[in-house]
Amino acid sequence: MNILNLFKVSLKAVANNKMRSFLSMLGIIIGVAAVIIMMSIGQGSKESIRAELSTMGTNLLTIRPGADMRGGVRQDPSSMQTLKMADYERILREKKFVTKVSPEVTASGQVIYGNNNTNTSMYGESVDYLDIKQWTVEEGECFTEEDIKKAAKVVVVGTTIVKELFGENVDPIGKTIRFKSIPMRIVGVLKSKGYNSWGMDQDNVMIAPYTTVMKRIAAQTWFSSIVCSAVTEELSDAAIEELTQILRDNHKLKDDADDDFTIRSQAEMMETMSSTMDTVTIILVVAAAFSLLVAGIGIMNIMLVSVTERTKEIGLRMAVGATGPVISLQFLIESVLISVTGGLLGVIVGVGASTAVSSFGMPSSVPAWSIYVSFLVCVFIGVLFGYIPAQKAANMDPIEAIRHE
Repeated sequence: MNILNLFKVSLKAVANNKMRSFLSMLGIIIGVAAVIIMMSIGQGSKESIRAELSTMGTNLLTIRPGADMRGGVRQDPSSMQTLKMADYERILREKKFVTKVSPEVTASGQVIYGNNNTNTSMYGESVDYLDIKQWTVEEGECFTEEDIKKAAKVVVVGTTIVKELFGENVDPIGKTIRFKSIPMRIVGVLKSKGYNSWGMDQDNVMIAPYTTVMKRIAAQTWFSSIVCSAVTEELSDAAIEELTQILRDNHKLKDDADDDFTIRSQAEMMETMSSTMDTVTIILVVAAAFSLLVAGIGIMNIMLVSVTERTKEIGLRMAVGATGPVISLQFLIESVLISVTGGLLGVIVGVGASTAVSSFGMPSSVPAWSIYVSFLVCVFIGVLFGYIPAQKAANMDPIEAIRHE
């Protein structure tokens, strides 16, 4: 009997038990759909995070005070005050692989206008900050170098601040608001960026001259961090080496002393986030794949029942010349048919569910290779879990099989 005839016989056998076959497929459908959905959410989240980090510039460098923490060791508070004005000024003088630099001082609190108030974060920055972080002033203008020299009480605000304090259709430019009892005049409004992948409102922000925040609000002499922009992404490593040498010299660190600061590149952050998302995706896929294992056991169980029910048929076919390998192949084909059909339906359900998920705002992207892998896995499951029932059928004694009631 040729393969085509065997396929027809197997297809007929599967069709004769529609409900049983469908229930066997159901586990495969659920398993494959779950795997594809988990992979699409993981891939979509990774792409979303990478895209978001890329919008900040792939050549972004961030210098933070304190040594790189290992094993959750708590650092002395004084080690978090190592970035001073002298460091910023020396970087400005000696930089070769860095184009823009902005010291950063942060403060959180309540901003008030009239009877309205909201909680927000204040960032003290230089005029380079908007270019480094790719912010755009949509209304008004940014503060100037002169404002920084005078520690002027001026501020650029996000659209969320405008909506919370002034409502709709109100021009906030020139109006005075209060942050921690300090009056601040609004000189500009930032273009809206919306929420990021972590659910944080990027427009709930205020940016002022760093001297203003240091002297009038935070009352400190050190920087929370220093953000820089390398000439190009390819020169980020050279820029990190340059900054490291400048800061070590400025802090008078000995050759065998550890850095009292940490420099991170945007590319490094992207790789870290991608690695984390890959790990999470693998865990989710492995969890979903267990349902495929259970589905495979279900297929084997159904095929064993089918072999038992069709014992007499198997004996008659052997009596008229069918060999053991032919009988075995027929049941293997039936098992693979059930598995692959369930897999194809699972792919359709998985892709459809992923599309539905993305319509609700959750990042989702179905990798094409996941569909091919799902198909191959289904073939493998069909062969693996159909082998034992197929061998049982092939090893039957024809005479005993014919006598079976």
